[in-house]
Amino acid sequence: MKKQSPINIITKKAQIDTRLNPIKFEGYDGPDTDVEWTLKNNGHSVQVTLKGNIAIKEGNLPNTYKAIQFHYHWGTESDPGAEHTIDGEQYPMELHIVHQNEKYNSLADALKHSDGLAVLGFLFVESPERNSNINDLINALKLVPHSGNSTQLKSFPLNKIILDQKKLDKYYRYDGSLTTPDCNEAVIWTVFAEPIPISRSQLNAFPKTLFFSDSKPMALNFRPVQKLNGRTVFVSDSAVRSLSAAGLSVVLAVWTSILFN
Repeated sequence: MKKQSPINIITKKAQIDTRLNPIKFEGYDGPDTDVEWTLKNNGHSVQVTLKGNIAIKEGNLPNTYKAIQFHYHWGTESDPGAEHTIDGEQYPMELHIVHQNEKYNSLADALKHSDGLAVLGFLFVESPERNSNINDLINALKLVPHSGNSTQLKSFPLNKIILDQKKLDKYYRYDGSLTTPDCNEAVIWTVFAEPIPISRSQLNAFPKTLFFSDSKPMALNFRPVQKLNGRTVFVSDSAVRSLSAAGLSVVLAVWTSILFN
């Protein structure tokens, strides 16, 4: 297999693709309030199975993709656990929102095709302040500590747990795979350039509350980075402009310091 995930994204080698326009998020701002989602400890992560009309399209995706579930990967109380790395840096945690191509009737069918799934990857960065948008989910972890445990969650707007709208047009794109067995090479990956802030206590809630199927604390539940094998990683023009502006700001700050000190 030549298109495995996750990967290390080398920002300087990412190629600008002007077709990577902003992704259109449908239903992310508020699903049917009568719908309940299932939160489950599946033995290797905590997963929320989604219901309702939630989908993504555009952003050079070949079709509309319906959201089916989301889950997290994390480390320990002292070690990071995101799956994708950026220029070799591993972030504390990563959120994956999995979407299925609407032209396929089932997940099993979608997994047979290279365009079967579109997964959105969001990285987290430690912050001194708590992220109130993820509190309800973290509080529900204690209801599913052991493998096989599940509970019902009242649905909520998915845009609460991701980046602000203005930051969603900055992302990387590549062809890859699922990061759990059978690691099907059926995923169009979108990894967002900016991380989501979360406090250390919130990060620690995952390894301290959840347990693997063998009853050991659920920690370091990430797959190591895989070889790129000649694949191209693309980057949206918005992300490049943002990174360039950040670099220019640093240069200006340095020169200002030199000139006036």
